[in-house]
Amino acid sequence: MKLNVKAFALTCAIIWGIGLFLITWWVILFDGATGEITFIGRMYRGYSISPAGSVVGLLWAVVDGGIGGAIFAWLYNLIASRTSPKEA
Repeated sequence: MKLNVKAFALTCAIIWGIGLFLITWWVILFDGATGEITFIGRMYRGYSISPAGSVVGLLWAVVDGGIGGAIFAWLYNLIASRTSPKEA
């Protein structure tokens, strides 16, 4: 079975983007907007625990998730095609 690379990349992009956005707002609701640079903020330029930072993080995460999902699906298809038994 092969994965559709575009569909998998889009799915990963949406899930990671929305996930980071919601986690940021979760932290804002319970701890308040600090604007501090976090570990993710070191990876994603402009991201912080703030309303504006959540949007910046969403955009970075969509790009990052899409690239990561595409690489994963491509690698999965490559390995699956080499290890699957050949039909006669």
